[in-house]
Amino acid sequence: MTADMSQIAPNLTDRRLTPATDRVALDSLKGLLERPAYVPGEPARIKVMVTDIWRAIGGARDRQINYGADVTVIEERDGWSFIQAAQDGYCGWVSSEVLTRDLPPITHRLAVPASQIYAEADLKSRDIGTLSLGARLSVVGTKGHFAELATGGWVPAMHLSATPATDPGDVAETLRGTPYLWGGNSRIGIDCSGFAQASLVACGILCPGDSDMQEKSFPKVEGEFQRGDLLFWPGHVAMALDATRMIHSTGFVMGVIIENTAEAIARIDAAGDGPFLGARRPDRTKRIAFP
Repeated sequence: MTADMSQIAPNLTDRRLTPATDRVALDSLKGLLERPAYVPGEPARIKVMVTDIWRAIGGARDRQINYGADVTVIEERDGWSFIQAAQDGYCGWVSSEVLTRDLPPITHRLAVPASQIYAEADLKSRDIGTLSLGARLSVVGTKGHFAELATGGWVPAMHLSATPATDPGDVAETLRGTPYLWGGNSRIGIDCSGFAQASLVACGILCPGDSDMQEKSFPKVEGEFQRGDLLFWPGHVAMALDATRMIHSTGFVMGVIIENTAEAIARIDAAGDGPFLGARRPDRTKRIAFP
């Protein structure tokens, strides 16, 4: 199963998954949601390393979205665009300046925590951009150890992959030391649910954006934790590395760390942030379009 916009059902009880503003809704919501106008939506793509998705214009950050992500633009207003992300259906406002309508075919994703875009195929040339894990790229050629991008610039070819990784735990461990950022989804800063999503998506596994959505999406499992299981608390998620260790992005140290799972459960409970809600196992049969 491959996820795309046609397979992501709207959730009209959750504004994060409702492709509509107070003025406009997608055509697909006719008869389900009353709005003054309906539109088919316009395809666009994120053209910066990472940008915030805002719950309202000038409001709080809900999530972030990375370079190369495909979106549907539902409404434009005063320099802002209300979008729905193709990958997970997440909706919100972004600055219109971060969008492009130039949509060359995606051929690769960034497979390392971060990399640079260079002006030339030379490691000593000027860097003209930065990329984070999962950035979607259109490669049109290679020169030496560099891949040429359709949008301009060169990226180290060894940092790219046209196929998904196989172990979310391996991906998660590469992000160790990334700073914590509420709503973050990049190497610059990432929160608990963004960390879980990035690790799974790098392996081609469909994963929602927020921890409450993730908890509802995957089946609960009992017994010994397995590598890649997601471990949940109210408003928090971690990933099991094995039966006794876990990795997560936590405000406890403001970054991504590995902890003994039993000790972390006790610590979180003692801090009043429990109880531990159990483990859930991501469904590896539900796939995203890759790259």
